[in-house]
Amino acid sequence: MNLRTFLMAAVFLSQMTIAHAQLNVDTKQFNPGSGAAVTRQKNLVQLSWPAGLQTQGKVTFDLSPGNPLFKTIALTAGGESHTISEDLDAAFLLSIGKRDLLSQNGWNIFFDKVPLRPYKTFPVTLKKTGITVKSTGSRTIVVIGNLVADRFAGELEITFYHGSPLFNVAAVMSTKADATAIVYDAGLVSRTQKWSSLSWTSTADQVQTAPVQYAESSKNLSVKYRTISAQGKAGALALFPAPHQYFYPLDEAFNLKFIWHGKDYRNMVDGYGMGIRQELEGDRRFVPWFNAPPGTRQRLNFFCLLSEKGHHDALDAVKKFTNADRYVSLPGFKTMSSHFHNEFIMNVVLAGKPVPEKPEFVDVFKRMGVDMVHLGEFHYTAHPKGPDSLRLRELKALFEQCERLSDRDFLLIPGEEPNEFFGGHWLQIFPKPVYWIMSRQKGVPFVENRPGFGKVYHVGDKDDMLRLLKEEGGLAWTAHARTKGSVNAPDIYNHEDFFKSDRFMGAAWKAMPADLSQPRLGNRVLDLLDDMNNWGEKKTVISEADLFTITHENEMYAHMNVNYMMLDELPAYRQGWKPVVEAMQKGRFFSTTGEVLIHDLRINGHFSGETLRLHADGTADVRLKLSWTFPMNFVEIISGDGNKVYRERIDLTATQAFGAKDFQFRPKLKGRKWVRVEAWDSAVNGAFSQTFYLK
Repeated sequence: MNLRTFLMAAVFLSQMTIAHAQLNVDTKQFNPGSGAAVTRQKNLVQLSWPAGLQTQGKVTFDLSPGNPLFKTIALTAGGESHTISEDLDAAFLLSIGKRDLLSQNGWNIFFDKVPLRPYKTFPVTLKKTGITVKSTGSRTIVVIGNLVADRFAGELEITFYHGSPLFNVAAVMSTKADATAIVYDAGLVSRTQKWSSLSWTSTADQVQTAPVQYAESSKNLSVKYRTISAQGKAGALALFPAPHQYFYPLDEAFNLKFIWHGKDYRNMVDGYGMGIRQELEGDRRFVPWFNAPPGTRQRLNFFCLLSEKGHHDALDAVKKFTNADRYVSLPGFKTMSSHFHNEFIMNVVLAGKPVPEKPEFVDVFKRMGVDMVHLGEFHYTAHPKGPDSLRLRELKALFEQCERLSDRDFLLIPGEEPNEFFGGHWLQIFPKPVYWIMSRQKGVPFVENRPGFGKVYHVGDKDDMLRLLKEEGGLAWTAHARTKGSVNAPDIYNHEDFFKSDRFMGAAWKAMPADLSQPRLGNRVLDLLDDMNNWGEKKTVISEADLFTITHENEMYAHMNVNYMMLDELPAYRQGWKPVVEAMQKGRFFSTTGEVLIHDLRINGHFSGETLRLHADGTADVRLKLSWTFPMNFVEIISGDGNKVYRERIDLTATQAFGAKDFQFRPKLKGRKWVRVEAWDSAVNGAFSQTFYLK
């Protein structure tokens, strides 16, 4: 060996030694008394955590360059170890496009078509520069190395939830670039061909199982419950996304094959894997993707759940996190969902098609546990301004079908998105069927009696509309406030008499726009609720779905939400639904994605929508009973003084999955005029109350 070769070899060995020495394992923030344990042997780091039912979960990370990151994933019970999977890598594809920040309302835009402009998809690459293990409440978080995808950079974050065989894998990444919109695909890639079979639930709600064919090219699947499971040596690993956060808003809830499995996914993932995916062109209407503002930490993430019993047990365990995509019954409440443009009347009843005895859309809602559905029919499909004969025929058909399809356990409430008179887009509800026409010619009376219809109203302007709402006890509110067709509403008319009236309820909430860096959904309307409170208006906000087609095939649950109305019984259609309208107007309800439930909330003994007096020291007693499926993240008490908004966040990371608890808080609210409560979990599912008013 000549001197030059010897020196080059010495430098190489020195660099390798330095690289090994620089592989730092940081446990300064890890609590050994938490129930978890960390050990290291050279480049192998093993983490164990209490996985519930006297079971320990164990993951061994291999930090050697070129080796699969997850060397083993196992469950141990009664001294017996069950290796669930081996030699896996996390895989992420990040699609980066351009956000339109100019044509509408900045980051609140929905009417964007990101995939019609240039975009590119990049594999996210991991460099194993080090590992940090830290304890946060009842969870252990492992942070590994550096991640890079084009202009995005960050680290891999794996969160293990104590008390459950559940963990979350997240590429947490940021960019400095402005006007960026993103979507991501993700999953796990098998490196040693030790999976034997895959399993999922079909959209017909039947479990399907197929042997793993490692040479088979990747396929995209339409599934129910958004989950796929892989059988390993001694158990199954189920993989699924956050049930609501992963799905950016669309007009349609089509099932766009959100699961993938196979070899060389998109010709960008090396090896055989399984995971979650997005259809980049969405429903081919407006496709906004996710916001990624500069400097925000975007969490490209998915969940994994382990079972030593195999596929069926794993899939059933995942279903429990969303109550099998059903809104559970709560004593003293009835569930209501709003804003559906199903167009059953115009597309079926009045189109000369056979009218089914039991329409599919009704069965969809019943199976989801929705007690009441408020429709948004005639959305640019009918004759809202007349001629009178056509308009009255359409309304009569709507009322007849709503009555026919309602029963003792289900109420179908007629409603429209009129979008006339007030400005922007808005919805309305009356406590009973009301015949009204959205035009009033000179000399035409405001109200008249028509044979076969009774009272018929003609509405010609905003004053007529407010008069109608008052006379019939109806409500109006801003649909998709501050976005879509309400980009400047209700701000642009918050000084108007109709807005200040108690007949104008407020606005409706939906998780729109979407931003993977946020710990809660739908800030757009939650912030509006705070603004309306500070304006001095007593307004409420219901959740809305704003969807068109409703079928069993659709991914309905991901795009849905529901309002739990404080009602002991369901109103009968023929008696009208005045109790529902009153609960909406008075704030006697809470809204939720379904996983977090507010069984009871009282402040100084009062319910939401009521006015209360603070204690002499400016505090109040908050009594809150919550239940949840995913481990909770926090409760937030939001208040305002007419100018500023104040937030007090109570950390709930000590909670475990599937819990319930009575909480007591005593916030300082001196000088405040209102207060409300939100609760959010680790998958960014949540619930929020209506406002309490302070003397």
